[in-house]
Amino acid sequence: MASKQELAALAVAKERLVREGELYRLGTLRAKHEVVNALQPQALLHGAVDQAIGALQARLGNFIRPGGGLSGIDFATVLPLLMTAGTWLSRRRRLAKPALALGALVAAGVMWLIRRKSGDEV
Repeated sequence: MASKQELAALAVAKERLVREGELYRLGTLRAKHEVVNALQPQALLHGAVDQAIGALQARLGNFIRPGGGLSGIDFATVLPLLMTAGTWLSRRRRLAKPALALGALVAAGVMWLIRRKSGDEV
């Protein structure tokens, strides 16, 4: 027969294993819920938009200024404003061309200011 010390040690080991099993089950349950939430259409669309914006930001940033000229712009904030302005302009057809011309002038001015501020001549 086992002594009281051995039985106590076994009880402690059993309790530790039960706690580890509970922690493992909770971890797998949490991972399952994360996967289910990540596969929601909204989450997939958000991830795809984030990837596209990141790629576009890197490409345009290298085009405007080598070394990433658009790294300080938060596109998640700017994009809804641009979409709102675009839908407003699409309803007023006669303002579309002047607005595009104004946008091109503003973009050229911003590029000129960025290059002038950084001292890079390309």
